[in-house]
Amino acid sequence: MIGVPFAAHPTVRVAVIGLGNRGGGMITGWAAVPGCTVTAVCDIRADRAERAADRLESKGNPRPAEYGGSADSYARMLRRDDIDLVYIATPWEFHYEHGRAALLSGRHAVVELPVATELRQLWDLVDTSERTRRHLLLSENCNYGRNELAMLKAAHDGLFGDLTNGHGGYLHDLRELLFSDTYYTDSWRRLWHTRSTASFYPMHGLAPIAAAMDVNRGDRMTTLRATTTAPKGLADYRARFVPRDHPSWKETYINGDLVTCMIETAKGRTVRAEHDVSSPRPYSRINTLAGSRGIVEDYAGPAPTGARIYVEPDHGGHTWRDFETYRKEYDHWLWQKVGDDAAHNGGHGGMDYVLQWRTVQLMRAGLVPDIDVYDSAAWCSPVPLSVTSLARGGRPVEIPDFTRGAWRERRPGLDSAPTDMPPAG
Repeated sequence: MIGVPFAAHPTVRVAVIGLGNRGGGMITGWAAVPGCTVTAVCDIRADRAERAADRLESKGNPRPAEYGGSADSYARMLRRDDIDLVYIATPWEFHYEHGRAALLSGRHAVVELPVATELRQLWDLVDTSERTRRHLLLSENCNYGRNELAMLKAAHDGLFGDLTNGHGGYLHDLRELLFSDTYYTDSWRRLWHTRSTASFYPMHGLAPIAAAMDVNRGDRMTTLRATTTAPKGLADYRARFVPRDHPSWKETYINGDLVTCMIETAKGRTVRAEHDVSSPRPYSRINTLAGSRGIVEDYAGPAPTGARIYVEPDHGGHTWRDFETYRKEYDHWLWQKVGDDAAHNGGHGGMDYVLQWRTVQLMRAGLVPDIDVYDSAAWCSPVPLSVTSLARGGRPVEIPDFTRGAWRERRPGLDSAPTDMPPAG
């Protein structure tokens, strides 16, 4: 599926599976993109589908068809003939099943993180995408962050010289939400901490660094070593803030507070990817990229952009500078075109809407996706591979080449040329 464009769609008709916090928050963004309509919504809880349909209708959109009430409701929805793209925002354990079903139904799929949690599932999604000739894309909104895209463009322009290393992660204190009885339905996300040692969610930090390094587009990730700290944070939080009659007191947490993956690439670069949702700390995706001529670090302080930079020959004296001047110089055309709309139609600073707008534009214009199934599989592979490495005492494990050798060829990705949204028909 490398280099395979979407068939041009006059209108992109989206169906949504999963209407909890993430799916419910994204439906209005899909409906706001020019030339996109939400035709069907589905959740195992039928009342959520009804509320989602009410919400879209209240904003002047056509009311989507509603599906729910059983675990196979999504399969009934996929039998409709007015769906082009399936957006999947269910709990992690269902992503593979739902993504694969979407492909087999003849639809493209955008899947929240991770697209699958097991290595065999990742390979099967690659194989199924190739067999059905349908794209499956990781819904990695952080790849469309303004700082991340500017960093990518600066790296590809040679600002940092020859890239040597990067550092990214997902450091987000979720303790209060993990113990909430309402935020994560049936406590699905907390329960993962009782049954797996994996780095659950490194993609937010890893994917932008991998894109800047042209992973799968001239380089590839080859080995992974994982380390972990002891699982202390959730049990400590529970002891201090959770009543003794809460169901969580029957749980034992085995997922380490900080899981670190050290990744090597074929070109000798290293990436450190971290995951920690169990410790008290400010939010950070780290987002650091370094090379022979300089470095950029995000989440580094109170500067207007939140990022700092040091590059030669512009800087000296061992003094950091704000990233603002460089972000203006390397501002991605997507943010220049839809940045104002993004601020009003999507969360996470607008990058949700930029991802949605770009996905619809690619489909309407018949273009090659920025992120493909090979990127999606590679970026999600640290989830199962971290488990394997930790079980082997932190020894390195091989990262599969999901491209089957095609990674050696340079090709465009997120550093796309400016294009317009096709006019409404």
